Amino acid sequence: MISTGSNAALAGRPEGLEQLRSLLDTALGALGDAALKRGGPVAPGGPEAAVAAVSEALDGGSFLAEEPGAERVTALFEAYARWSVDLTHPSAVARMQCAPTAASAAAELLAATLNQSLHAWESGPFALELERRLISEMASWVGFGPEAGGTLTPGGSISNLMGLLFGRERALGSTGAVSETGLAGRPVRPRILCSAAAHFSVARAAGFLGLGRSAVVKVPVDDRGRMLADEARRIVEGLYADEVPVAIVATAGTTDHGSFDPLPELADLAAEYGIWLHVDAAYGIGALFSQHLAPLLDGLDRADSVAFDLHKFGWVPASSSVIVVRDRQHMECLDEQAVYLNPSDDEAHGFTALLGTSLQTTRRSDALKMAATLLTVGRAGMGEWVDACHARARYAASRIAATEGLELVADPLLSTVVFRCVAAGGAPVADENAWNAAIRRTLMTDGRALLARTKIPGPDGSPQVHLKLVFLNPTTTDDDIDTLLTDITTTAHTLTKAPAPPR
Repeated sequence: MISTGSNAALAGRPEGLEQLRSLLDTALGALGDAALKRGGPVAPGGPEAAVAAVSEALDGGSFLAEEPGAERVTALFEAYARWSVDLTHPSAVARMQCAPTAASAAAELLAATLNQSLHAWESGPFALELERRLISEMASWVGFGPEAGGTLTPGGSISNLMGLLFGRERALGSTGAVSETGLAGRPVRPRILCSAAAHFSVARAAGFLGLGRSAVVKVPVDDRGRMLADEARRIVEGLYADEVPVAIVATAGTTDHGSFDPLPELADLAAEYGIWLHVDAAYGIGALFSQHLAPLLDGLDRADSVAFDLHKFGWVPASSSVIVVRDRQHMECLDEQAVYLNPSDDEAHGFTALLGTSLQTTRRSDALKMAATLLTVGRAGMGEWVDACHARARYAASRIAATEGLELVADPLLSTVVFRCVAAGGAPVADENAWNAAIRRTLMTDGRALLARTKIPGPDGSPQVHLKLVFLNPTTTDDDIDTLLTDITTTAHTLTKAPAPPR
């Protein structure tokens, strides 16, 4: 029996643990039933059906129910499981969103039940030390030494924000105020260099930091979205006297092509001009685990800060993002002394916390789920999984290149494949951009496949809608990919009312 209302049990108490076991059985049952009934990577019906499912689960009532009951929680669990995306399904290839290991999912339950925090020693002593140890080891992954520092963050966007914060502090002083720092009494104009294919969070971070989105200078890229180092140098050397380069942001694993900016050349440029080098490796960090792909990250150890996500290529539940800094002294701008959290005499006796490493105060123990996956899979296992995803991407690319009606953009570098459906067999398509977009929406509405979309310049330079597959499931097989591509081509021909070609 599950207690409700003011008698609802707290998870950590003996009666709460008993009820937690019962609720966990309910949740696991909902997961199993959903997997059997779903039939694809998502339930069919599209947005309207999803909206209706939420209304049905709430039974027309509000969250603050007048008559709370365990049956409402059961209905919620069942509906949530049924309408969640099944990230283990081989046709769930839309996002950089991996299925977590069982160990990390169990760690999430443990972390949620105990609800530790990292802002004061008495809020989570083991959790604090676990994160310290994890950050130290992760810093060594990228080649940083014992003087390195870092923190876990809610996502790659916040990790990039923090990297640019540290660059701003070094370039503009402790106030970080553009208007108060000048040359010969004149205000300076901050500049942040990143590639034209960099993540949108760079421009957003510039706005948050008071530098303005106009501070971001987009460096031209090659046809694979890699920053042109010579163009970056030209821009730096051409800055006016009142323009201050705050940071160079290199991308290791772009969103579409999975491309890597030339890290050694950009590190040379940053060192020559004393510019902060931040590397956004949110996706590309997976290459670090693979002996075959690791050379893509040559030069990473010369960065000042590196951001990466283990909820992409790490098989850990979101959010599991990290920023590591080569010299932790650059994190001193986050230091705060709060008499009710970290009094100096407590800290002198070892009762230290992580308040001074993060933008957050109350902060959950995300290190636990990361550690659970790493300890379960190990370095060799992580490398094998990354290589498996890379191999599936290469197989998909080869099949696309050999299939009439599909047009491959380029061979994959990591685990993303960008392609486009094209009219074949004399079947006219009035608007191929709208057609490709409709193919994706049809597959999602039918619950058969989840694909991403993007825009890539066409032969005439105009942006064209392309489809994208993201492989992060190491258990996907070649047969699974064949089935997925058949679904795509069949849907494409159905939407043109043309007969589907033979498999």
